[in-house]
Amino acid sequence: MWDVDYTLLRGGGVASTAWRAAFIELTGVPWRETPSFGGRTDLDICAEVFATHEVTDCTPERFFRRYVDEVLRNRHQFAEQGELMPGVRDVLSRLGDDPRVVQTLVTGNVPEVAAAKVAAFELSGSFDAEVGGYGTDDSVRATLVKRSLERAEAKYGERFQPVVVGDTVHDVTAALANGAFAVAVATGATTMADLALAGAHAVLPDLSDVDATVRILTAA
Repeated sequence: MWDVDYTLLRGGGVASTAWRAAFIELTGVPWRETPSFGGRTDLDICAEVFATHEVTDCTPERFFRRYVDEVLRNRHQFAEQGELMPGVRDVLSRLGDDPRVVQTLVTGNVPEVAAAKVAAFELSGSFDAEVGGYGTDDSVRATLVKRSLERAEAKYGERFQPVVVGDTVHDVTAALANGAFAVAVATGATTMADLALAGAHAVLPDLSDVDATVRILTAA
């Protein structure tokens, strides 16, 4: 179960710019304060933004439709302004060759935005996105892991040992809440020490040591 932002890739601020533009256009309310996006679900962030800006006449569903349109209109900018994190392509490829492994996305992004981000870096084929967990499933990150595991086991008809890979404390705690193996990468704003303190089973500086990363991810 892969987190997207700052775990697989850096989006270059394209999504946050789209978020502000969609909010202003839909509500007519001037943007006053940018929330912390790291590791949170879009439902959670949406509730905070609406409360901060005193918006009471818009639903998350309406907002997400406009936000997705804005992201898709500018999706070419992900590859232009962002970058793939070290080792990601090789790790995904190696895991994709292992018949025991199903890779998917567990991300705070809404599904369409998650898909646009990974597609921009030609990673879509690495994931069974159908069994992922997304920011429209629930406001609580741990529920995304639960939903993904339920979808995978229903689709494949077997039990899985979930492995969550992410760059924030939210990713780690969500994994632990579901009995998943938590692998943290310090490619975002959270230090290796803080990820370890959160309870991650393994903490990596990044994924550039492909052999070691694959070993850790498949040993759970």
